Amino acid sequence: MLGMTTPRTARKGTTPTAQDEYRADVAAYVAAGGDESVQRVITAVHGLARKLNQWYARQLADLDLSAGEWAVLSQLARSDENAALTPSQLAEATSVAPSSMTHRLDRMAQRDLIARAADPDNRTRVLINLTDEGWATFKAAVRESDMVESDVLGPLSHQQREDLASLLEVLIAGLDETTQA
Repeated sequence: MLGMTTPRTARKGTTPTAQDEYRADVAAYVAAGGDESVQRVITAVHGLARKLNQWYARQLADLDLSAGEWAVLSQLARSDENAALTPSQLAEATSVAPSSMTHRLDRMAQRDLIARAADPDNRTRVLINLTDEGWATFKAAVRESDMVESDVLGPLSHQQREDLASLLEVLIAGLDETTQA
């Protein structure tokens, strides 16, 4: 079992390492009947995502952004050719109620992160765009994240990164196929 039986508790007076926790988690899942190769991959991906999410939460706090505000900035920045989106589209894309999105957009507009404009094709609709300040905040967050993400991937060679990315892309494509079935 490749040494996956490391106990959850570390030596007296020490904190378990991420590697210790990973091994203990995999051992527990395997002991419960999980396939070791599956549990090694999924537990590693989940643990990495959890640690990155903790760092992202601290980063957003440093930028004075909530996770919800980041979701809006990110959605607008990633829209086709920075196309404007409606509040309803943003609410759906970020999985929040339209009324919550309205309040979020109000706060973001007060901070000059987004701009609202009437839709020229339908004056009853409002379109949301990133402002220059919103785009600068998005870019700053991406640059800061890239530094940490690069450190996380630092032990891997360029080829290993490419291989890992290719393997994960296969899994992502499989998720699309699974949801369509």
